[in-house]
Amino acid sequence: MDAKGFISIEYLFSLFIVIIIASGVLFFSQSAIDSSLNIEDSVNYRLILDDVADTISQVNSNGEGYSKYLKLPSDKGYFEITVKKNKLILECDSKKAESPLPLLNIGENYKLISGKGYYITKTDEGIVIT
Repeated sequence: MDAKGFISIEYLFSLFIVIIIASGVLFFSQSAIDSSLNIEDSVNYRLILDDVADTISQVNSNGEGYSKYLKLPSDKGYFEITVKKNKLILECDSKKAESPLPLLNIGENYKLISGKGYYITKTDEGIVIT
C-alpha cells in the first residue's frame, strides 16, 4: 500500500500466490492425516484378530479340559468376529480382515461381538466357545 491507500498489483499477486500455496499444503496434510488414521484403525483391528487367534490356538494346544477367558475390547468401536472352520473373519465399518487358524478345524460357526467375554474350551468334540 502506498501513501494514498492504494494496493499495488504486485502485492495482490503475491497474496494470491501465498493463498494458493497454503491451500495446497492444507489439502495434502489433511489427506496424509486421514491416511495415517486409517492405518492406525487397521493395525488395531489386526492386533485384536491376532489376539483371538493366539488364544484359540493356545487352548487347542493345551489339550482337553483346558479353557481360557477372552474379553474383547469395546473401546475400539463395534466389531464382529466370525469363527469359521479354520479361519477368523473380523468385520467392522465396512472393513473385513481374515486370519487363518492353522492345524485347527472348528465344527461350528461362532460370532464374537466386541465388549463381551467368552470362554474358549477344548473338549472331546473340539473347540467350544461360550
